[in-house]
Amino acid sequence: MKALVIGGSGPTGPHIVEGLRARGYRVAVLNRGVHPIALAQDVEVIRGDPHFLDPLREALGTRSFDLVVASYGRLGIVAEALAGRAGRFIGIGGFVGYRGFYVPAANRPSGLPIPTPEDAPLVTDKADHAFAARVAAAEAAVLAHHPSATILRYPYVYGPRQLVPREWSVVRRVLDGRRSIVLINGGMGLLMHGFAENIAHAVMLVVDQPGVAAGRIYNCGDEVQLDLRQFVEVAADALGVRLEIASVPDTPATRRAALAPLTDHKLMDLNLIRHELGYRDVVPTLEAVARTVRHYRDNPLERGGEIERRMLDVFDYAAEDRLIDLARRFADEAAAVEVIAPDDAHPYAHPKEQGLQRDHRGR
Repeated sequence: MKALVIGGSGPTGPHIVEGLRARGYRVAVLNRGVHPIALAQDVEVIRGDPHFLDPLREALGTRSFDLVVASYGRLGIVAEALAGRAGRFIGIGGFVGYRGFYVPAANRPSGLPIPTPEDAPLVTDKADHAFAARVAAAEAAVLAHHPSATILRYPYVYGPRQLVPREWSVVRRVLDGRRSIVLINGGMGLLMHGFAENIAHAVMLVVDQPGVAAGRIYNCGDEVQLDLRQFVEVAADALGVRLEIASVPDTPATRRAALAPLTDHKLMDLNLIRHELGYRDVVPTLEAVARTVRHYRDNPLERGGEIERRMLDVFDYAAEDRLIDLARRFADEAAAVEVIAPDDAHPYAHPKEQGLQRDHRGR
């Protein structure tokens, strides 16, 4: 059996390649070679650009495959180039195509449903959001060229080889001696994440169950999700430090200076992949986060290098210090505000004597 992996060098790529090899596939990997990694000697490496139809066709030549896992490039173009040349096609997309992901006000109430199921509306009009509409159009192209294909909607995938690693934002600050971190609304925001090994496991479940997965679309992600505050706590524990969280409101300035300016929840529903394919995390979330954090501690990125330039985090410590000071001052002044103490007794009646209409608290 012959399998083609489009991509192969990102967080999930090596795990997918090894999973296919373990199942007896002769694996070829096609990518541009920008991020080379070590692969087994029996893996064929094809250099080509999966963002454009003609270069991709030229790179593929006359090859055909029993299975294609398309996890890189422009998914619709990859699907077109391999029409009639793939026994099975697994297309890797993203959950950014859901209406409300990029433009929360597009839904009422604003934002995504929590959790967001696979049949939630997608963006179909480029005027609403051009990139999200292209993501949705790519899925349609996959099913048009490969009606029995399976589409996996990836979350943010974390682990080694991530081009914009969220963990580095915490690791660098700790390495730089920072012990306070700025979070909008105290970090009470959820963004769906998936550890690379867990997401690759989801792909293998599709490979192993062709009859169930044919023509289906599945959300992917870790079963246990952390909000931003929880992630910072787990990351700090993995690094052996304590981090003060400076909670600030959502303003233009704090969106630029705070860690990961996430102010709404983006949580996908995993019931379908759990029920139909039996998905369970192979690496628990807390272990996965700790492993990833320690990887970047032990393999620090270049300050101001290519990966940092891709990140939204600008590491503006002077601005952060001003915001931390403001947050502390607010907390101090708020503590001095006199507020009528609420009655914090349990709201339901707990009578101590029989036959009374109301208990001793008048409930």
